[in-house]
Amino acid sequence: MGRLLACLAALLVLWFGGLAGPVAAAPVRIKDLVNVDGVRGNDLLGYGLVVGLNNSGDSLRNSPFTEDAIVNILERLGVNVTGEQIRARNVAAVLVTATLPAFARAGSQIDVTVSAIGDASSLMGGTLVMTPLNAADGQIYAVAQGSIIAGGIVAEGVASSVTQGVPTAGLIPSGGRVEREVAFDFSQSAELRLALRNPDFTTAARIEAAINRNVGEKIARMLDAGTVRLDLAGFGIDRPALLMAQIENVEVQTSTVARVVVDQRSGTIILGQDVRISRVAVTQGSITLRVEEEPLVVQPNPFADGQTVVIPRTDASIEEQPGTGLALVETSVSLPEVIAGLNALGVSANDMIDILKSIKAAGALHAEFIVQ
Repeated sequence: MGRLLACLAALLVLWFGGLAGPVAAAPVRIKDLVNVDGVRGNDLLGYGLVVGLNNSGDSLRNSPFTEDAIVNILERLGVNVTGEQIRARNVAAVLVTATLPAFARAGSQIDVTVSAIGDASSLMGGTLVMTPLNAADGQIYAVAQGSIIAGGIVAEGVASSVTQGVPTAGLIPSGGRVEREVAFDFSQSAELRLALRNPDFTTAARIEAAINRNVGEKIARMLDAGTVRLDLAGFGIDRPALLMAQIENVEVQTSTVARVVVDQRSGTIILGQDVRISRVAVTQGSITLRVEEEPLVVQPNPFADGQTVVIPRTDASIEEQPGTGLALVETSVSLPEVIAGLNALGVSANDMIDILKSIKAAGALHAEFIVQ
């Protein structure tokens, strides 16, 4: 009796769940959907040296640029090494990269990434010597220095070695100090342009409506699927930063293109919420071809005339698995029903990818199909 009541309760849950329909996507804040035109980071790049390595640095014979950098640094420090032969194995030449955030001020600190460019085997335990970081205009915007946190492990012995991760690259948290600011006066903007990270006409229209409703004025205007313009001068708004603080946390219901993303290497399948499949019949089976070679060696009797002969023996067979039969996938109105219809076939993930490809080719899968 208890089991019967449990089954009836489950049926009622499924029944009322079906009546409720698909659950709407959770609203998203505007700050998570758009970028403000002009508010962006800038990439920085520098060339430097890492010192203090445990005999895992560049071999100067194969990396002559490392030796030149060592000589230049020592000469700037007043040490004359001209004509000397340097055989250090605790130094490595590296490229240093970082991103200068928007509104970064002089004296603030940023993270930097260090990557070996020579034949160094590991940067673990090394220290980056003061390295200037340049932007695309050739100007120095930051200076990096500090101890490196490498992302790998190296263990080696006399006859073999093992490496896990990438020990030739590492990170220096807060290792860069900003020395020059980017000339950008946000407070003087007469208008702001919000660029959608995933352009969509429906989402852009909803952002326009949400901003105008929150501010109480029609300052927002959708220009296209990826841009919403805010007219500040026309409504006498002289504090753009305060306006952005007011509207960036406004939540908007998003709308995205239906997509199916599959990764054939791992067998991962991702279906978007708006994926739809028309009524289609699917059957799936597999054929296995097997060819085995077992040659037989025949030798003559002892002290008898004759020679050893190899007789070829081949065992070839074809095996056909029964498959799933002809399964009918009904027209789906929600993502749970699409998943239930595909799971009814009872196939593996890789076979499911092939089925989805075939359904897309048949014109029954109404979504963008992306294979990685």
